[in-house]
Amino acid sequence: MKFNTKTIHGGQKPEKSTGAIMPPIFQTSTYAQTNPDQEFHYSRGENPTRKALEDSFAAIENGTKGFAFSSGLAAIDAVLRLLKPGDEIIAGDDLYGGTYRMFTKLFQKYGLEFSFVDTDSLKNITDKITENTKLIWLETPTNPLMKIADINAISNAVKEINNEILIAVDNTFATPYLQQPLNLGADIVMHSATKYLGGHSDIIMGALMVKDAKLAEEIHFIQFAAGAIAGPMDSFLALRGIKTLHIRIQRHCENGKVIANFLKNHPKVGKVYYPGLAEHPNFELAKKQMKDFGGMVSFSLKEETKEAAFKFLENTKLFTLAESLGGVESLANHSATMSHASIPEEERLKIGITDSLIRLSVGIEDVEDLIQDLENALQA
Repeated sequence: MKFNTKTIHGGQKPEKSTGAIMPPIFQTSTYAQTNPDQEFHYSRGENPTRKALEDSFAAIENGTKGFAFSSGLAAIDAVLRLLKPGDEIIAGDDLYGGTYRMFTKLFQKYGLEFSFVDTDSLKNITDKITENTKLIWLETPTNPLMKIADINAISNAVKEINNEILIAVDNTFATPYLQQPLNLGADIVMHSATKYLGGHSDIIMGALMVKDAKLAEEIHFIQFAAGAIAGPMDSFLALRGIKTLHIRIQRHCENGKVIANFLKNHPKVGKVYYPGLAEHPNFELAKKQMKDFGGMVSFSLKEETKEAAFKFLENTKLFTLAESLGGVESLANHSATMSHASIPEEERLKIGITDSLIRLSVGIEDVEDLIQDLENALQA
């Protein structure tokens, strides 16, 4: 199947007892068993609605196994539980604030060691590898500065040094429609399915997708033992969202390009962060690695103050000031005080997350209305 077909049919079949096209919401904790070995016995381990979603997850990322978690952070937590005290993780220096918080405030005190590097340079990663390195954690595009990491080059170089090191990619911004990290050499793909996979701002969910059977068994054990599963109702909603992923992302991409170019040429805007602009330092890599450039656009104001950013954000009407991203509606975020507030100011400023930086999740509305909304807020 090609991708657009996979979003609708991948891993799916009509429900056995009724022939229902959409899997029912199996709102149950337990199951009557005819023998102790049957597939469904307790919903922490397996649930038919969640399984349908997980089969779809695997299909759209070209994996063999997918896992639906209670949140994106729960999915990341499961990956880190593959490791043990003393293991080292190399991560990008531009990360979602919640990921950074989990790494530094939770797992560091349990004995894991973290190095944060600019993943633009392959050498930055390979120079940090030691005999204790067990995981490379990548975001691409990054949140919120939209950097692009070369998944294939990083995977090849790291595996040449030590084939046992795992490569994990947070693919939330790109979605499987735009890039498929497992095809590029990664071992684990992670999504905050709250975002584009769900697509309607109505669920909290995380996803992991893998190809290796042994790795799948380990993650399944961690999920079953720790219990951070997605519920059947949320699983139903996420599966519904995936069925329109391809057409939604096409519009997100179309609108994102127009918005990025509008902002680039606006006299009150300083810098625009969007991999689809020719002046983006990773433009050529983004063209090669991604099918299109996505709907996430960040920008800074020429008046580089928090007050200027707040004034802009208080005057948008269609771009709603809110946490999160990836829904059909357009959202605006002040990274320094919202999504990345848990990162110390010194670290934020070092990588470019300034007080005037604004992150837009460009929705699928008519783009002329979105531009007018931005123009009104910039001129307010």
